[in-house]
Amino acid sequence: MENGFKVLWTDHALNELQATFEYLEDNWTEKEIIKLVLKIEHTVELISKNPDMFQLSLVENGIRQAVVMKHNTMYYRVIGETIEVLSFFSNRQSEGKRRF
Repeated sequence: MENGFKVLWTDHALNELQATFEYLEDNWTEKEIIKLVLKIEHTVELISKNPDMFQLSLVENGIRQAVVMKHNTMYYRVIGETIEVLSFFSNRQSEGKRRF
């Protein structure tokens, strides 16, 4: 696609993103939070232009994972001409808490 794939976030992924930012507001500086926001935007842009650039997840078939920063991984899948962000996972959590 010339302009890239459309990117949609699931409610689950948005809830995880919100929880991440609530945690960060208490524990990080504003400068660090802005850096994360820019990294998320850049990662979403990369995914929309080339969804196959990130590795397939070992957890579930058809799902890819993009490490946004060392503490956060975005899980997504391609459905037609749409990218569906399934999870914004904090890598500090137990892997058993990962849900899609």
